[in-house]
Amino acid sequence: MVDAFPLPQCALCPYDWSERFCRTGKGKAPKDCPSLHMRALTQDAVARSTSPELGSFAKAASVQEATCYGGREAGYDAVRTIKPRIVEIVEFARRMGYARLGLVFCVGLRKEAAVVHEILATNGFEVASVSCKVGGVSKQVLGIAPEDQVDPAAAHETMCNPVMQALAVNAAQTDFNVLLGLCVGHDSLFFKHAAAMGTVLAVKDRLLGHNPLAAIYQYESYYRYLKKPLP
Repeated sequence: MVDAFPLPQCALCPYDWSERFCRTGKGKAPKDCPSLHMRALTQDAVARSTSPELGSFAKAASVQEATCYGGREAGYDAVRTIKPRIVEIVEFARRMGYARLGLVFCVGLRKEAAVVHEILATNGFEVASVSCKVGGVSKQVLGIAPEDQVDPAAAHETMCNPVMQALAVNAAQTDFNVLLGLCVGHDSLFFKHAAAMGTVLAVKDRLLGHNPLAAIYQYESYYRYLKKPLP
């Protein structure tokens, strides 16, 4: 599909946010701007976002966005952030009328998962929490050799099982799922097999304390090696 259009490069847009076409529906846009070249897809996206299936969800998500800022009545320049993501998740789930939430987490964040489970339960939700090691299945079923295990000496190293996590919350008939710290790729497998919509509370970054943007913020200093292709 994309071959029929200029490849979108929104991250490299040369114009200030205040003057971009995509912000107000008028203004400046580079030659590869998808807002200009993909109008038919925009119409398709609007149709899907306002459909009976997704309309209430899309509206609630947009309303939730605005509630995360205080001072809006004083004008855009006066807005300030007022709530963390965990609060936003609770509020959004309430807004949607959800009763049962899935908490899908990595065992490396099991202590954090216990806190999140408690917060969600305290706010009146039923919580089905499922660890990434659910099932206790050996990595050998994936064709993983001992040298590719985290512990090469282990006779049994349990695989992360995001497909099972998805099937487990599906069986629990969760209304909405919250991901906490799944690995790259494992999160993808979960979303592909989960029946309910979901969101991410936090992603895994083993080196940076689960704050992957730290490397991006320090692109000009400690992580300047990322300016060159990785070996």
